[in-house]
Amino acid sequence: MSYLTATKRAKNLGSAHAGTGHHWHMIVTSVMLTGLVPVFIFTFGPILGMPYADVLGALSRPFPAIVIGLTLLVSLVHFRNGVQVVLEDYAHGAPRRIMVIVAVIATYAILATGLFAVARLAF
Repeated sequence: MSYLTATKRAKNLGSAHAGTGHHWHMIVTSVMLTGLVPVFIFTFGPILGMPYADVLGALSRPFPAIVIGLTLLVSLVHFRNGVQVVLEDYAHGAPRRIMVIVAVIATYAILATGLFAVARLAF
């Protein structure tokens, strides 16, 4: 027994009309992270443990700052989408809405703080 109409099956949409979009965003961000994380590790790894002046010098170049900023952006967007899907699947009612809102706000607050820190060190 199927709950999908022929139109929904043809358009590949579920009952909420958003599942395919969520899944597609997760795939795109995970593919982006597959390339960004190794570049981040090889770019940021040598900077770890350096004195503050050397870190400022390293991050004043555009490539490391862009890699760190992009990695923060893509990973936290991926995290937000994943947490939202998990909360929507396993929580119900008003607590679900509250938890989704808190998770999204916390994720964007962490993203803003991280990008501000990178920008502050880079300039």
